[in-house]
Amino acid sequence: MLKDKRDVPLETLRKAVEKYRFNPNYIFTGQGPMMLGDDNENKFRVLSVIVDQKGEERIVHVPVPAQAGYVNESAEQTFIQGLPSFSLPDYKYKVGTHRSFDVAGDSMEPTLLEGDKVICSFLEPNLWENGIKDNHVYVFVTNSDIVVKRAINKIKTNSALELKSDNTYYQPFPLPLSELKEVWLIRSKISPFAPCMEKTNNGQVSKDEIDELRNAIQKQNEVIGQLYEAIDKINPKT
Repeated sequence: MLKDKRDVPLETLRKAVEKYRFNPNYIFTGQGPMMLGDDNENKFRVLSVIVDQKGEERIVHVPVPAQAGYVNESAEQTFIQGLPSFSLPDYKYKVGTHRSFDVAGDSMEPTLLEGDKVICSFLEPNLWENGIKDNHVYVFVTNSDIVVKRAINKIKTNSALELKSDNTYYQPFPLPLSELKEVWLIRSKISPFAPCMEKTNNGQVSKDEIDELRNAIQKQNEVIGQLYEAIDKINPKT
């Protein structure tokens, strides 16, 4: 590398940035300060990636069992190398860094169902303030979890995001900027195919169906209560 006979590997650059606090923007573009200061060290994040034999970056998939490890070791090349990866023919996935994540839980129903896979593009930390758009769906990697939510951008006013679920049973909650590690904009999704056309939501019961069932049970309880009152009037207890 010193004799200019081979390029500096990305993993070497990542380790140099972490250990010596070099400014990645300065290394790649020559702009800005050479070293990271306290005011800008969180504006950059060097991602570990996987490339094919042609040097083209592949899409790394993060399944549910690996998400806890990803939160703690997302910057480690050895961990990323152990995850499955794939490529797609669409040109938009050839530019930039992409990840795919499994969707867990029902908080984003009916937009996203458990078992769906979302394909996302990386949003640089220096773009969060203006690049995170209200009501768009993102994958947020925090210090302790990976969540898929709609965002309300309150970074300028509160240094935080408000995260919302499409399932109204879940309440919105704030995410402080200090707890945020990565932001991934969802570009597309892969859903399991349901061969039976009579079923919806992959055989799952929708929220509207649950509400309808709850209302029917409530009405039945009211009718039963009225019957008991009528019986008491006909045969009063002694």
